[in-house]
Amino acid sequence: MARKKVETRSRLAWELAGRQHGVVTRAQLLELGFTKSAIEHRLRKGRLHQVSRGVYLVGWASLTRERGWMVAVLGCGDGAMLSHRSAAALWGFGSERPGAIDVTVRRHCKVRREGIHVRDRPGLRNRDIGSRLNIPLTQPVRTFLDIATELPSNRLERAVNEADKRGLIDPDSLRAALDDYVGEPGVRPLRELLDRDAFRLSDSELELRFRRIVEGTGLAMPLTKQWVNGFEVDFLWPDLGLVVETDGYRYHRTASSQTRDALRDQTHTASGLTTLRFSHRQVRYEPDHVRRILQKTAANLRG
Repeated sequence: MARKKVETRSRLAWELAGRQHGVVTRAQLLELGFTKSAIEHRLRKGRLHQVSRGVYLVGWASLTRERGWMVAVLGCGDGAMLSHRSAAALWGFGSERPGAIDVTVRRHCKVRREGIHVRDRPGLRNRDIGSRLNIPLTQPVRTFLDIATELPSNRLERAVNEADKRGLIDPDSLRAALDDYVGEPGVRPLRELLDRDAFRLSDSELELRFRRIVEGTGLAMPLTKQWVNGFEVDFLWPDLGLVVETDGYRYHRTASSQTRDALRDQTHTASGLTTLRFSHRQVRYEPDHVRRILQKTAANLRG
């Protein structure tokens, strides 16, 4: 019977470690029924490898990136999770500071661990907490609020772009979510970035704004949503052989979208058409520029 209990708790320990990237804590092993002597025995035999106070690697001693993150989280105790730049790295839209792991602990504490930047935030809400690869971490919106206080605008912009490409959160959803975090430090830099670039115009809004621009050029109104060379184009002047496209409905484009845009532009050019491409931001905020380019292009096409 005793042997069966040992086998059972060993199996449970391995299952637990498997869910935690091969990392367990002393408290977890004790809770499973391991005695202090049993833990010491496994350390001597190389079945466990201590990596920090009360935290062990199971089976093999090497630290992968994920193992390092799990060691940091488990080493900081209950309510700990990756946050800030470490959470951004795990989500895939940022990078860590060299030699430092960011951990947030959802309780008042004075945790100090070498190589870990610990923040105690007992007021963190449930909706701000998630899991990726079985590693606890802050959700994307909270992560963006945190890194917005640390990163310059250009790097924050790249992070928003990467999160969009990975399907984690799009700029519109991120901007809308900020309304629930009024007064927090990261809100202002995110709003400034997103309000400048991450708006979206519906097809009807875009057409209305673009028509207003065209009215001041002396050009006839273009046809809209016409099929040309196997592609649906946004605006077309058949008499000029001029196609105007507007850059997507998100402020950033994925690599696949850019490839499709390049293909359509190349196809139109090869057929003798001229293609102009304006961003939504230009149509909305830089109408004079759009108007000038349209007028000069039309004049050149007329010869």
